[in-house]
Amino acid sequence: MVPTVPPPRRPSGARRPDDPVRHWYENELGWTTVPGPPVQLPTGLRFDVLEVPAEAGFAALRHLGPYSPVAVRADRMRLFVAAGSAEELPGLLDWLEWGSLPLDLVATGSGGRVEAPLPPVPVRAGRSGAGGRGGMGSRGGAGGRADPAAGSQGAAVWLRPPEPGCEVEPSLPTLSGLGGGGGGAPDLVRLVETVATGCHRIRLRRCAQPLAFS
Repeated sequence: MVPTVPPPRRPSGARRPDDPVRHWYENELGWTTVPGPPVQLPTGLRFDVLEVPAEAGFAALRHLGPYSPVAVRADRMRLFVAAGSAEELPGLLDWLEWGSLPLDLVATGSGGRVEAPLPPVPVRAGRSGAGGRGGMGSRGGAGGRADPAAGSQGAAVWLRPPEPGCEVEPSLPTLSGLGGGGGGAPDLVRLVETVATGCHRIRLRRCAQPLAFS
């Protein structure tokens, strides 16, 4: 009897062809992902993430560059900021005189991870689409940006997706001389001041709601 030869084993580091989300991040953007499902992005390398109520985040979009990535999930917004910003945030809030107030503002930095938002173009595993790249468009232009309402169904989606082929770091808000605005990058100080103000207004409105029914 001829012995049965087992098929060759797939290398442990190989990516499955039915993993288009990870493929988009690693091959299209060149970003690192965290092994294992679901697809997650490590923070503290290329960027940190500032998560705030969506209402406060929308008010702060004017302080971001046009290519600064922003994602939404339900009523939360994730602002991608320069690596190291999470460590700067407590001192920055103190300097802006917000440090003593409870704010619904969460920063994830070095050693952390966040769920990878869905790519801006829907894909189906194993099917080819535009450009023959597994159904994944290569750019997140106006036609490829996800509907923010989709984030209310559980998965984070891109409101402003990162642009393949472009380095994300120069577009991220950074601490530049405590509001000096130097270096050409979006200003983290003005961004934090705006979202902190928005978070405080939301908190005051929620605290005042029971009085309206008394």
